[in-house]
Amino acid sequence: MSDRLIFHIDVNSAFVSWSAVEQLRNGGPDLREVPSVVGGDPKSRTGVVCAKSIPAKRYGIVTGEPVSMAVRKCPDLVIAHSNFDWYVKCSRAFKAICQEYTPTMESFSIDEVFLDMSGMNLIYPDPIATAYEIKDRIYDELGFTVNVGVSCNKLLAKMASDFEKPNKVHTLFMDEIEDKMWPLPVGDLFTCGKSSALRLKSLNISTIGQLANTPIEQLKLIFSERGALHFHNYANGIDDSPVVDEPEDAKGYSAETTVEEDLVELEDINKVLLAQADIVSARMRADGGKCSCIGVTFRNLDFVNKSHQRKLSDPTDVTDVIYNTAKQLIKESWHGEPLRLIGISLTDVDRDGFEQISLFEDENKEKRKALDSTLDSIRDRFGNGAVQRASTIDNAGRINRRFRAEQENNRDK
Repeated sequence: MSDRLIFHIDVNSAFVSWSAVEQLRNGGPDLREVPSVVGGDPKSRTGVVCAKSIPAKRYGIVTGEPVSMAVRKCPDLVIAHSNFDWYVKCSRAFKAICQEYTPTMESFSIDEVFLDMSGMNLIYPDPIATAYEIKDRIYDELGFTVNVGVSCNKLLAKMASDFEKPNKVHTLFMDEIEDKMWPLPVGDLFTCGKSSALRLKSLNISTIGQLANTPIEQLKLIFSERGALHFHNYANGIDDSPVVDEPEDAKGYSAETTVEEDLVELEDINKVLLAQADIVSARMRADGGKCSCIGVTFRNLDFVNKSHQRKLSDPTDVTDVIYNTAKQLIKESWHGEPLRLIGISLTDVDRDGFEQISLFEDENKEKRKALDSTLDSIRDRFGNGAVQRASTIDNAGRINRRFRAEQENNRDK
């Protein structure tokens, strides 16, 4: 562990920053310097704030709230519509710079990467100077800023990059944990969501330091054994997870998101799955692929992950087939516990265009394929938010940004 050196690089307010660069090129204002949001039409009931600038945050504007409400808080608010194709270009450009510094890079999301800099000391003897070099190159060449966290593992590098922003380099090594991390609110610990923070506060644990010094046996009063060990280790900076450098050619497609409010109703879970199925199947079709295996993953409040998958008799790229299979998988494997995370995956992807002809052809299959083709064409021309299925409208504004980002991350790997 002591010989490891990990960088976490995170774009500052990515969607706002990338929209700002785009508008500056077209003679518009710098969205980072004025109260601004990236979001939908304020006249639409489903238009929500996907991202906000730091000046907008001072007005109390929060991600996920209706744009109409944000405008009431700040009448002079500048609203930029998302341009996901442009965001993808920006993402790939900054990742290309990062990839120059090490052969081992993990795309953590559309705007975050981990770099394993272990053993690179002969090329880059001063890791802090190297972190500044990467940060400054991204700004000079691409026009937006990043934070770089430097540490001995992924957890602490990510925690460090979340310190003061923007355009900063921070370290968080093991001997710095007590001064830099332990005084922080327990909710600032990576993976500690609202529900977990409330549980910890029931034990009068309000800081990361208090959590780090709480016996595991006491944590087991509110978490499973696995959850208790997880939070104990993270609060003490313990993380042995590797930086995983995936091959370019994606072996599958997936969308996975942590929800802000626990999912407790099957209907709500299915709405999330449908939105996810829409996104991942469209990405797979765009790459000319069909999958032979569909899986679902979910995580409860005790950090227990469960997954269930099914092999298909014939490869498919039809959204309805993928969604209905995912629904059945959830019905078979979920037993009513509150969920904090839900995901869908498409694997065993075939791109040779082969399709087996069935003697019992589904007469509605061509209609469903035609619908998918039409939706893909609309999204390709106007963006993913241009059309939504009626049953996902209430959730789309809240989750589409994350689904698209996570799926693009999977395509980059």
